[in-house]
Amino acid sequence: MWKENTVIDRLNIDYPIIQAGMAGGVTTSELASAVSNAGGLGNLGAGYMTPEAMVHTIKEIKRFTSRTFGVNVFVPQYPQATEEETAGANKWLEPYRAELGIEQEPTPNQDLSLFEKQIEVLMTEQVPVVSFTFGVPPLEVIKDLKKEGRVVIGTATTVEEAIINEEHGMDMVVAQGSEAGGHRGTFSGAFDQAMIGTMSLVPQVVDHVKIPVIAAGGIMDGRGVRAALALGAQGAQLGTAFVTCQESGAKAQHKDAILNTKETETVVTSVFSGKPARGVRNSFIEEMEKGDGRHLLAYPLQNMLTKDIRKEAASQNRPEYMSLWSGQSPRLSTSQSASSIVESIVFYLENE
Repeated sequence: MWKENTVIDRLNIDYPIIQAGMAGGVTTSELASAVSNAGGLGNLGAGYMTPEAMVHTIKEIKRFTSRTFGVNVFVPQYPQATEEETAGANKWLEPYRAELGIEQEPTPNQDLSLFEKQIEVLMTEQVPVVSFTFGVPPLEVIKDLKKEGRVVIGTATTVEEAIINEEHGMDMVVAQGSEAGGHRGTFSGAFDQAMIGTMSLVPQVVDHVKIPVIAAGGIMDGRGVRAALALGAQGAQLGTAFVTCQESGAKAQHKDAILNTKETETVVTSVFSGKPARGVRNSFIEEMEKGDGRHLLAYPLQNMLTKDIRKEAASQNRPEYMSLWSGQSPRLSTSQSASSIVESIVFYLENE
């Protein structure tokens, strides 16, 4: 029975519904708290946030809800790029900066201490649930969090990655299918070999790990949640479903793009960030993909180079140059409140 499972018990939530911790400003304190107040697990996507911004937003969430919530952070990657490679990548972006009136050319610069500082915030602010994407954090980080009673959740896009998460002590693992929007959590092996659909991935992961599995990727409503539970998952994580909700911090152009997009119009691309991510196809993607890929820097360096373009494009209402992340089920998107999304899922689970 769906009301009796480890995810609900361990997370101290009413329903096996998790809002994905999407980074980049989508997961506002209002969104995370609304989902938690409705009985699910709201999450803050803190991957790109400074420690100061994390503290501020986490304190806001605590003011808005007394229920369990979580924070998602990225396991860091530190690729290197030569001056020549950076100059080559910037050359491809020059026409877009010129068209948008951007004069300054950015130089990618990573804060090598950011992850450590983010973990300190999570410990100090006593965040009850901590999830990780893009890899498994150091064992000492996992042990320290669990020692303080935190529930620790990992992300996997293959059975192998799920097993690695379990071996490193994760309490739960998100099995993230290829239908998912934005960046997926692939960290072991080639990305193109991890493009496994949710319906195929979830039961295989369930059969190979003992920790609870949370299904993700293309799940948008009660039908998807019920299907995930039928496949053996003990919870379902929804991302794109909440991007277009009223409390979402997504740009208006982003919401409009998803609400008016067909399932055939999303594409996996690396041109915005240097890491494959699924979003609505636009002219930036089409033009940038005409190259052979050598003009792209690795993630997160490419992401830093395109940040000014994406930001200015939003300001000038130029969605053709924005990263419009979306999963493969955009036709199921709505513009209702976050609590209404949770309530409609619960109604379906209880009555269908």
